[in-house]
Amino acid sequence: MAPAETRVPIEHEGDIVTARQKGRELAAARGLSLTEQTLVATAISEVARNIVVYAQRGEVLLAPVDDGGRRGLMVVARDAGPGIPNPDLAMRDGYTTGNSLGMGLPGAKRLMDEFELSTAVGKGTTVTMKKWVR
Repeated sequence: MAPAETRVPIEHEGDIVTARQKGRELAAARGLSLTEQTLVATAISEVARNIVVYAQRGEVLLAPVDDGGRRGLMVVARDAGPGIPNPDLAMRDGYTTGNSLGMGLPGAKRLMDEFELSTAVGKGTTVTMKKWVR
């Protein structure tokens, strides 16, 4: 039986791989299809990479969720980094303050069924995402 929740500390590129693997395993244990497992792993990559690039350290929390007979997986990526000064702009495709394609947050939002961004400048960022079994 899978644990109620799994926490993956994120500080280095290698931690992104670990978070992806754990996310894929938990998604499979929840009954998500192979395609959905890949979507979850990709979304985890995007938000975990943001932690490494912008905040240096944080964590990804993976937890099973149930809601009115639906089963799924919740992914929470959080850090105590600089925060996002303009969240609306950060959610636009192509916007980046780093050296990337600017697909991270909007891409993760498209891959998951639910997506919530909470950020405060100087306090950090939390991204909460859910993927439900179809």
